[in-house]
Amino acid sequence: MSRYVIRGGNRLEGTIRVNGSKNAVLALLPACLLSEGTCVLHDVPKLSDVYWMLQVLKHLGADVDMRGSVVTVEGKGITQNEVPNSLACRIRASNLVLGPMIARCGWGKVAYPGGCSIGSRPMDEHLRGLKQLGASLTEKHGFIEGSAKQLTGNEIYLDFPSVGATENLMMAAVLAQGNTLIHNAAREPEVVELQNFLCAMGAKIKGAGTSGIAVEGVRSLGGAEHRVIPDRIEAGTFLTIAAATRSDVVVSNVILEHVEAVVAKLREFGTKLNIYENNEIRVRQTKRLRGVDCKTMPYPGFPTDMQAPFMTLMSLADGVGVMSETVFENRFKHVDELARMGANIRVEGRAAVVKGVKSLSGACVMASDLRAGAALVAAGLAAEGITEIDGVHYIDRGYEALDHRLREIGGDIVRI
Repeated sequence: MSRYVIRGGNRLEGTIRVNGSKNAVLALLPACLLSEGTCVLHDVPKLSDVYWMLQVLKHLGADVDMRGSVVTVEGKGITQNEVPNSLACRIRASNLVLGPMIARCGWGKVAYPGGCSIGSRPMDEHLRGLKQLGASLTEKHGFIEGSAKQLTGNEIYLDFPSVGATENLMMAAVLAQGNTLIHNAAREPEVVELQNFLCAMGAKIKGAGTSGIAVEGVRSLGGAEHRVIPDRIEAGTFLTIAAATRSDVVVSNVILEHVEAVVAKLREFGTKLNIYENNEIRVRQTKRLRGVDCKTMPYPGFPTDMQAPFMTLMSLADGVGVMSETVFENRFKHVDELARMGANIRVEGRAAVVKGVKSLSGACVMASDLRAGAALVAAGLAAEGITEIDGVHYIDRGYEALDHRLREIGGDIVRI
């Protein structure tokens, strides 16, 4: 197993580019299964999650080719309808092939998905919505099996604005007969991205980015070529690392609208930010930050995926701040690891009270999930001494060549 070894205390300087969005790609790739043509995606990050999703598509019979950051998918030769546990356990987003498989092939079977253990993420909303579209579903022996001769449009109300459920139902509805209206839909940029890609393939969808999405079913979808939006969580992570290390860093390839909540909260901390028209944000931080309170919310609120990196920032700020986690109930596993580095954090239910300390110190720590790993990297770069981070495979799920990219702006980080 790999680990990161970080010597903290270096001031970072330079430009770091944000890659294509992991969460967007993990929905766009299953959408390719709906097409009878060739789909080409540009700016696809080289991540373990992306690798496993490509393996899922290959297993189903799609012809997949990845050259650099360009992925080509030819889905007309689908020969399988089942995603085995050996693949599903690798990646949470494997469940997003269920809607497309039922819609296009009339049948699909998916093992319950894996992914980071950050709390309960049931598929209830996915399954209830698919049933309302006319799918027959059974759950047994760790698999979900769905079938339908022809899906039929319907009006669907989500109890919670689940991103995955919204995406799965959008993909199922595009080939359904008639019209579908999804109420209380997730508003995340990745949902808008999926709508744009599907419409480029010939789908008729409007409303993504709002709480109501309308889908008019079509007979078939063709191929499309599409460039993936920048990863808003990676952008937020780099901004946080720059602030934590009191550095002068330009983060490029950022859609400002997608990171407004993070930028607003960083400014509340006292972070000095300059916004440029060419999709760049510059952090120039020299002084200690001040403690603030944060509360995670569905988009456009403060993202749960930034909770862990921000807790590192709160640990290095003056005063006391409270981090409230409202999205996932098991997302404070990084607290004990930050405490090993000298952070003063007390967890009370779904809130963490963070009292800033003068400095963090290097220690041997373990990444428990993707964003916890990012928080520990930020802490290690800001800390005094050497930090060793195990569990780097979690970080690989969402950040491409993170050590190499941070070294390019002065970070003393190596992978062993």
